[in-house]
Amino acid sequence: MPAFQTAAQLARAVKSGETTPQQLLEQAQARAEAVRDLGALVSLNEHAGEQAAAVQSRVQAGEHLPLAGVPIVIKDNINVTGTRTTCGSRILANYVSPYTATAAQKLLDAGAVVVGKANMDEFAMGSSTENSASGPALNPWDRERVPGGSSGGSAVAVAAGITPVSLGSDTGGSVRQPAALCGVYGFKPTYGRVSRYGLVAYASSLDQIGPFARSAEDLALLMNVLAGHDPRDATSLNVPADFTAGNADTLRGLRVGVVRESLSGNTPGVEATLKATLDALRGAGAVVGEVGLPALKYAIPTYYLIAMPEASSNLARFDGMVYGQRAPGSDVTQSMTLTRERGFGKEVQRRIMLGTYALSSGYYDAYYAQAMKVRRLIADEFTAAFGQYDVLVTPTSPFPAFRRGEKTSDPLAMYAADVDTVAVNLAGLPALSVPAGFEEMDGKRLPVGVQFIAPALGDERLIALAGSLEAVGAVQMDTPQD
Repeated sequence: MPAFQTAAQLARAVKSGETTPQQLLEQAQARAEAVRDLGALVSLNEHAGEQAAAVQSRVQAGEHLPLAGVPIVIKDNINVTGTRTTCGSRILANYVSPYTATAAQKLLDAGAVVVGKANMDEFAMGSSTENSASGPALNPWDRERVPGGSSGGSAVAVAAGITPVSLGSDTGGSVRQPAALCGVYGFKPTYGRVSRYGLVAYASSLDQIGPFARSAEDLALLMNVLAGHDPRDATSLNVPADFTAGNADTLRGLRVGVVRESLSGNTPGVEATLKATLDALRGAGAVVGEVGLPALKYAIPTYYLIAMPEASSNLARFDGMVYGQRAPGSDVTQSMTLTRERGFGKEVQRRIMLGTYALSSGYYDAYYAQAMKVRRLIADEFTAAFGQYDVLVTPTSPFPAFRRGEKTSDPLAMYAADVDTVAVNLAGLPALSVPAGFEEMDGKRLPVGVQFIAPALGDERLIALAGSLEAVGAVQMDTPQD
C-alpha cells in the first residue's frame, strides 16, 4: 500500500482483501524504523502481531470493523495492557500497564492495531516534547524545530506517515498545538465526550483525549468509535455520536466569529493563513464577523493556576511505594523524597511546587479560588459569543514551530505558546486545529494551523466543518521530506 493513505482507505482495503492487517503493521513498523531519528515513538507494542492476526480472523468471519487493520499510535499516558506506559518520565520508566484505557479499548474493538506508544512531554507538561525522559521528538518539517507538545510524538507519527491516525491528550492545547506545528488535524472534543478512564491524569478538570488525522473522513471515523458514555468515568457524557464530514454546502450561511483578541502577536505567515481561510469561508457563503472575548487576556494565568494545583494533587500518588521506580532511603519519608526528586524532571517539579503553593493555607483564596472565578467568566463570554456565531476561529498557534531549545530556559515564554488554546479547556469546549497553510522561515516551509471552536457538544459541527474546508480547498495538507 502507498504511504500516507488515510485510515478509511486502509480499512476499506483490508475489508476487500486488497491487503491484510499484518501487511499494514509491517509497513508501519518499517516506516517507524525509517524515521526513527524523529523520536516519535518511545516503545513498540510487542503484542501488535497478535492483534493484527486477530483482526484478520475477525474480518474473515464477517465482523463489522470500522478500523479494520488500521495501524495506530497511542500517546504514552494512555494505558494499553501489556505495553509500557511511562508518561515520558523516569519515575515510570519500566511500568507495564495491567489494563487498557476505554478509548484505546474502543479502538481495538473497532479493529485498530496499536503499533506503539508515542513520545510526549513528561506527564503532559510542556508545549514542545522536549521534556521527555526518552529524549525529544523532532518536527518532520525541520528537525531543528520542535513538533509542539505535549502530544508531539502522536502528531509526528501522523505527519511522518508512520500511521494515518493517532491518539493524544489535550489539557491546554496538547493535541491542537502539535497538530498545527506538524501540519495535520488535531481535535479536542467537548469535555466528557471521550472517556478519560485509563488516561494518566495531569489536570482532571481539563484533560481530554483526542485524535490526530490527515483527513476529515478519518476524524469522523475515529470520533464515531471513541465518543460515548463510560460508567467508569464519572465525567463521561451520555451523548450519541453521529460524526460525518461535511461538504461545501455546509458552509452556506454558517456564522463564523473571529476572536478579536487572537489577531495580535501573530507571525506574517499565520496572519496570511488566517486571512486566506476566512476568504475561503466567505467565498463559500459563510458570514464572517469579529467578536470580542475580553477575559481571554487572563486565560494563561488562569489555566496554570488551575492546572498546576490539580497536577500537584494528581501526582502525589507517584511516590515509588506501589508502582514505578523507587529510590532507597533510610526510612519511608526519605525514600519517597528521593524517588520524586530523581524520578520527576525539572518542569514537573516546577509545576508541582507552584501548584502546592497555590493550594497552601493563606494562598488558596488568592490564587486557585480566584482562578476558578475567572474560569467561569471566560466560559460565560464564550456562551455569549455563541449566541451570535455558530463557530469561533483563531490561529491555533501565533507562530509556526520554534527551534529546539529556544524556549526551554524561559518557562513563561513556553507557557505563552498555548495562548490561543488554553481557554477552550477552561470552558470545556470542543475545538479543531485545521492544517491551513505554510510559512517560510529560514528556508524551511513550516505548517500553520487555524483553530475552530464550537459550543459544548458541538463536536459534530466541527468535524463536518473540516470536510467542508477540504471541499473548498481551504485545507493545505502536504507530506514532509525525509
